[in-house]
Amino acid sequence: MPPVSITDEAPKKSLRVAIIGQSTFAAEVFKLLQRDGHEVVGVFTVLDKGNREDPLATIAAQNGKPVYKYKTWRIKGKVIPEILEQYKSVNADINVLPFCTQFIPMEIITHPQYESICYHPSILPRHRGASSINWTLIEGDTTCGLSIFWADDGLDTGPILLQKSFPVTIDDNVDTIYNKYLYPEGIKALAESVNMVANDTAPKIKQTEDGATYDPALFKPETHQIDWSKGGIALHNFIRGLDSSPGATTLIHAQTRDGVVEGSEPNVEIKFFGSSLWEGEYETAGDKLVIPGLGKAAVIHEAGLLITANDGVKLNVQRLKVNGKMINAQNFFKANDNKVTLELTAEEKQFVENARDIWKAILRIDIEEETDFFESGAGSMDVVRLVEEIKDLANIELQNEDIYMNTTFGDFFNAAITKARGGSNKKEIEYEGVELDVNKMKVKFPTQLFINGEFVNSESGKTLTIVNPSDESVICKVQSASATDVDRAVLAAKKAFDDGEWTKISARERGQLLFKLADLMEQHKEELATIESIDSGAVYTLALKTHIGMSIETWRYFAGWCDKIQGSTIPINHARPNRNLTMTKREPIGVCALITPWNYPLMMLSWKMAACLAAGNTVVMKPAAVCPLTALKFAELAVLAGIPAGVINIVPGSGPGAGQALADHPLVRKLGFTGSTPIGQTIMKSCAVSNMKKVSLELGGKSPLIIFEDCDLDKAIRNGMGSVFFNKGENCIAAGRLFVEERIHDEFLRRVVEETKKISIGDPLHRGTSHGPQNHKAHMDKLIDYCERGVKEGAKLVYGGKRVDRKGYFFMPTIFTDVTDDMYIAKEESFGPIMIISKFSSKNLDDVVRRANSTEYGLASGVFTRDISRALQLTDRIEAGTVFVNTYNKTDVAAPFGGFKQSGFGKDLGQEALNEYLKTKCVTIEY
Repeated sequence: MPPVSITDEAPKKSLRVAIIGQSTFAAEVFKLLQRDGHEVVGVFTVLDKGNREDPLATIAAQNGKPVYKYKTWRIKGKVIPEILEQYKSVNADINVLPFCTQFIPMEIITHPQYESICYHPSILPRHRGASSINWTLIEGDTTCGLSIFWADDGLDTGPILLQKSFPVTIDDNVDTIYNKYLYPEGIKALAESVNMVANDTAPKIKQTEDGATYDPALFKPETHQIDWSKGGIALHNFIRGLDSSPGATTLIHAQTRDGVVEGSEPNVEIKFFGSSLWEGEYETAGDKLVIPGLGKAAVIHEAGLLITANDGVKLNVQRLKVNGKMINAQNFFKANDNKVTLELTAEEKQFVENARDIWKAILRIDIEEETDFFESGAGSMDVVRLVEEIKDLANIELQNEDIYMNTTFGDFFNAAITKARGGSNKKEIEYEGVELDVNKMKVKFPTQLFINGEFVNSESGKTLTIVNPSDESVICKVQSASATDVDRAVLAAKKAFDDGEWTKISARERGQLLFKLADLMEQHKEELATIESIDSGAVYTLALKTHIGMSIETWRYFAGWCDKIQGSTIPINHARPNRNLTMTKREPIGVCALITPWNYPLMMLSWKMAACLAAGNTVVMKPAAVCPLTALKFAELAVLAGIPAGVINIVPGSGPGAGQALADHPLVRKLGFTGSTPIGQTIMKSCAVSNMKKVSLELGGKSPLIIFEDCDLDKAIRNGMGSVFFNKGENCIAAGRLFVEERIHDEFLRRVVEETKKISIGDPLHRGTSHGPQNHKAHMDKLIDYCERGVKEGAKLVYGGKRVDRKGYFFMPTIFTDVTDDMYIAKEESFGPIMIISKFSSKNLDDVVRRANSTEYGLASGVFTRDISRALQLTDRIEAGTVFVNTYNKTDVAAPFGGFKQSGFGKDLGQEALNEYLKTKCVTIEY
């Protein structure tokens, strides 16, 4: 069928348009229809995904148009009456369906005067169905196109209103033809089609069945499998047809550079991306990769993976996803680079046997050379334990990646011995501080303030006494900053921002410095984790993985953002006869203050400071008075990384002293705070009164965790315990209240108590410890009072509730049940390892949502259920900044973190965190 030509004729009348669909594509159609003078009388779209609504809904709301969001339009094949009446109420002349994943009933399709028109990304009748763009490439079409057709009750079978066609090259993939043609031209074609309807020039050309194809949707895994018996052109077309998602897939045998592993099954899943036909006339040298179904092994070379099809045609693949991990194809055997065959000394042979015992203790099975660490049940915490135990055993400093890249015992001990035969260098700087022999290592850290690139004493000479919570011994005394010291630090930061190198270097150079800082943190991670453990009571292995590990990840994440912060150009009305250009610039705020809590000392510093510095600001940071040591060690590493003087300043001190001085300082333009809600309120008032400084607050929480009867109970118990007892309960997103469905309550409680009794409480530096001391005595005393109040109010204390009978601030993991909504412990945060359990009935979903939301906090929440519909309903209805579904505590450096209501506002982590440390400037130029 030839394409129908498109005219640029303006509409002679305005139509009342209902837009049904979703996506940015639909939002752009909305804009063009508005531009052409049509009235969009209603937008009908999908439900929000979490806190994100569809772009079509957003643009409609911004323009004051009614928005209707439906999960479905019909039930049991019949239109939902209420939805039909809502739709009729907008009194549309025509329905426009730009991109719609929902089934729209015919009562809706045929109701308007002009009925409904749809967009389809193919030249109908070819490639009818949901995956038409993919099939255009898979079938090797040399032409792609789009159709605007009148909707009927068939699958893309309605009469054609308009069509456009475009050339397809042999190098095109899904993204290129969509971005070049189908997206921009499709938007224009839909708008033009509405104008043709308004002008009574829109044809209705019956579709022919000649050449019609009904292509299956490429949703199921079996539709992604590569048929290697096909020729090279067909293979190339199939791979590029699935290039964007989900990827052309095959299974291969496990293999090394030496060939296929004998006896292995073809169970290694590989997805192929970035295919191009190979034009080289020579044979390419490289490692061989055997792919079942191909007569000739593929070759891994410097430019990718060269595949020779059975008909002799060659194609080159640039990227592979191997068992879910995306890699450059040339790196396929990189995991095996450290595999060596060593002649072992007697001492090394003894190391192998000792290492075998460590593996056996972790995995609780007999260890052979081919035993795989992860397939035998090991997790990420076991990796940390293995690295540390090997270090204790033989002083071999492995990285976590060494384990991930050498997962079998044979590969592991070869890699460890290879590393042991090498060496390393360390650098030091001088300062007044403390050096300790602890955790089988020497640790050294400053005890002075860090101002303008130097470690200095406080003006008053006052100090903070730092206590080890595991044995109540004094670690050291640290200089305590006064208001005068804070002023010195702020002036140094202001000078560094106004006149220093920090604002003169490029954003990319700034990123390189932050990457270097992250690398130094990686090199010193054991020392940092040890300091964090003795200072805050964090279990050492957890400190390595989370307190320090996530800090390093945070710095690397934001280092990558430095040269990607940018403004935009904005079309505005011209001041005729002149013209105008408007653009926005994203600029750093200036001097920022950060005040961080004591539960994750280094990680909270990193969450805030990494985004702050990535945006180009300078900073004055006050760590918690009870545990400032890792912040001061971090300052030492910042010097080693080459961060210019004045950019980072660390001022340990009291909240009323140093903290208040930062909130009041007139040169501080932004303050980020993590801590309690009452202190957050005080800080917010001070920021407003002083100079209206920008502020972001991450405050208290009483996060609900709702566990339904249909959950995976083993997983719910595991995660439920983690939600409360992780990091000794000193966790801002800890589940402050567990709502357990009444039918599983008793079993849940019985098993949680049973597992809680197994928790290993003790020295946080011991590798087998999973529960260390509370951070400081005042906090432990508060937890004791909290439990006593719960008992007095009638809650049932099932386990714990008291201090452990030993030296140190150890508090027993505690479990309360029969907690009613009016009790103090049901409403107030403990910030400790205290599990609060209440029953609920899943027959009354509204009631448990009401109970979960009946708090002034809104930091996090969780749901455990196998019913995805119920889970999604709760993600919509729970008033919290984070909702975990069938997991808990799963934070990531790329995901925004922050609360609602009195849990504060503003975000740490993710791209959104940058907004907290940037300001937008609008520049308009006339010429």
